[in-house]
Amino acid sequence: MDSNKKTARIAGVLYLLVGIFGGFAEGYVEPKMYVAGNAAATAANVVANAGLVRMGVVADLLDQTFFIFLALTLYSLLKDINKNVATAMLFLVVLAVGIGSITAVFEFEGLQVATGAVNFTSFGAGGSNSVVLLLLDAQHYGLLVAQIFFGLWLAPLGYLAIKSGWFPKSLGILLIIGTVCYLIDFLVAFISPGISQMIHGYITIPSAFAEIWMVYYLLVTGVRGHKPGEAILQ
Repeated sequence: MDSNKKTARIAGVLYLLVGIFGGFAEGYVEPKMYVAGNAAATAANVVANAGLVRMGVVADLLDQTFFIFLALTLYSLLKDINKNVATAMLFLVVLAVGIGSITAVFEFEGLQVATGAVNFTSFGAGGSNSVVLLLLDAQHYGLLVAQIFFGLWLAPLGYLAIKSGWFPKSLGILLIIGTVCYLIDFLVAFISPGISQMIHGYITIPSAFAEIWMVYYLLVTGVRGHKPGEAILQ
């Protein structure tokens, strides 16, 4: 196995781990805890699932860690295609990871307040529950802010995939489309939350498909045996 294929497959494993841990923390645990606008229900969810919240926080931090190593691995693979674009890709991931890691702290502090480890009894049950909701609300919208950069990083990745000739051109194009979809999802979530609830499951389909395809391609094929710049058209 040549070094590029080996590097690509390492990237594939890391990308898969990002998907697994991120999907658990942000796709399962966070929605299960957070009830928008309902402090009592949110606090009750956190208390009833304290162990799950702790697992979610750890999974979220592991997700961010694997994401950084994924970006570094892909940078190593693709920097010779266009170093400036590869650097931009890496920088966008660093921003996403920084914001994402902070949101995990909000979730953990929400757990601390809900379980009484941080004492807010002087505010009464209602006040304490409101603090829990505020912290998980900050996590929820913090993740949406992180989505800006989690979406944007797909654009340079898609560009480098096309220019390298190591990946199908259609995969690179779909990654760039994925950026647009993530950004639309983010904007609608802040501008019109009601519409966001209706379209979220649909608008992110191209993004999810692009990333799943990229993971599969990195793991199974690695990279094609073409020289950089010899684009694959299918």
